Amino acid sequence: MRVIWSLVLVGALAAIAFAGSRAGGEAVFAVAVPYLALATFLVGLSARVIGWARSPVPFRIPTSCGQQRSLPWIRSSRLDNPSTGLGAAGRVLLEALAFRSLFRNTRAELREGGRLSYAADKWLWAAALAFHYSFLTILLRHLRFFAEPVPGFVALLQGLDGCFRVGVPTFYVSSVLLVVAAGFLLGRRLLDPKLRYLSLPADYVPLVLLLAIAASGLLLRHVYKTDLLAVKDLAVGLVTFRPVVPEGVGGLFYVHIFLVSSLFAYLPFSKLVHAAGIFLSPTRNLANDNRRRRHVNPWNPPIVGHTYAEWEADFHDKLVAAGLPLDKE
Repeated sequence: MRVIWSLVLVGALAAIAFAGSRAGGEAVFAVAVPYLALATFLVGLSARVIGWARSPVPFRIPTSCGQQRSLPWIRSSRLDNPSTGLGAAGRVLLEALAFRSLFRNTRAELREGGRLSYAADKWLWAAALAFHYSFLTILLRHLRFFAEPVPGFVALLQGLDGCFRVGVPTFYVSSVLLVVAAGFLLGRRLLDPKLRYLSLPADYVPLVLLLAIAASGLLLRHVYKTDLLAVKDLAVGLVTFRPVVPEGVGGLFYVHIFLVSSLFAYLPFSKLVHAAGIFLSPTRNLANDNRRRRHVNPWNPPIVGHTYAEWEADFHDKLVAAGLPLDKE
């Protein structure tokens, strides 16, 4: 039911955009909605990042799965248990660029006879890596619509992405990888009973929304041919704050742009915001040097001491009546 509700929600968004554009609301979905989505994305993401940055971290809580630095003759793990800021920065970069912790992920299975076994789960790491890099590639490729002339690195990336030259127009590798990887992540949640039990609608909605965006984009490129010059005029107009509503692009284009806007507006309030949160995670960006340095919590209130002599004086009569020995008679 959770994935069905996600499909219904995304389908409703697509129907709203299609019906609204056919009813004369092209300016709303081509101009007002993208601006509103971008403002929501920037304000929401800034609020989340500022909130994380202002959160107090009174002591170091880095996760560690390697040997900590101790004696000179004991080899330490500089990335799994970094003792310097440079090592912590290397771990954050590897986590952000290569998903290093996910590469070390294992899955638990209950085999015959009640035996619990653990095995490496590299498929999840490979799918996540393919999904994120293909999505990044598609975002960078779309910069050709927003800039004139097209930046050189965008043209180079577009040439590498379409190196197989399959079909006319060219079928990009990133488009295939995005659909396959997102489909794998969605199917994994549907077919694995444990994950299906733990998954919430917030886990299904982004995947279904991304698949709908990819499907509408592929249809616009390979089935329902769209006037790319009109699309570029709209994109450049949005960037220069002189938007021009395109003509003759069809309702599917407004469905695509509305779904993309919905994704950007939803991102700061969803789990997808981990893309920014990973750099501010104290379990990743702190060096584990608790044994080498003394860290004093700057937020600790001053401690008002109460010595034993003062306590004994406060309860002197009661201690005498109870027959307890006293330091001072």
